[in-house]
Amino acid sequence: MAGHSHWAGIKHRKGRADKQRSKIFSKLSKEITVAAKLGSKDPESNPRLRSAIQAAKQSNMPKDNIERAISKSEANLNENYENLRYEGFGPFNVAFVIEALTNNKNRTASSIRTILQKNGGRLGENGSTTHFFFICGVIHLSKDKIKDEKILEISINAGAKDCISKSNYHEILSEKEDFYMVKSEIEKHVDSLSYSGIEWRANSYLDISKEKKDKIIQILESLDDDEDIQDVFVNCEIGL
Repeated sequence: MAGHSHWAGIKHRKGRADKQRSKIFSKLSKEITVAAKLGSKDPESNPRLRSAIQAAKQSNMPKDNIERAISKSEANLNENYENLRYEGFGPFNVAFVIEALTNNKNRTASSIRTILQKNGGRLGENGSTTHFFFICGVIHLSKDKIKDEKILEISINAGAKDCISKSNYHEILSEKEDFYMVKSEIEKHVDSLSYSGIEWRANSYLDISKEKKDKIIQILESLDDDEDIQDVFVNCEIGL
């Protein structure tokens, strides 16, 4: 089920055009800048920055762009961004959890409300949809990096909640609070991860038709066009 309800994971598999790549780079740059501003400029002592840089590299973001994003953290001292979560419903009672990084929460809320309402949905109050989900740390690494038994042992010793071997990758789940600790321990044994992040996973998934799924994907694409929105999670399968 991993990634099937997580739009950031799906959109990269769609083969986005250069315009979309530029948009992804912009969002990754913002996360790097904020992470560097809130902590050390050294990724080795700043887990959030290290994860942001890794995500940028996994998206083939040029090194110069990464370095500029870090430097920007010192140039915009008066510009403050907030990590905010918005909750709402799309059509067919699909629940949305939307993560944003914004310097204008009124603008962001208005944009999300408009997108949902235009597509038969609505913006909800805090807590209106999160009870349909649980939050956790998620780490993926290719199966050719390490054997099943070894990664299971490492994951348990690192404090992970679960380690599941899929057809071509291992998935390690952790509590949100333990994510950076677990990730750091696993990185001592493998040279690279294919994905890592904090996700809202649905407790159960709505079974909807392809036609309805296409409508949900249209909403996800509209939300993705907003530069303030970093991540979107839904409680239906959208794997392509």
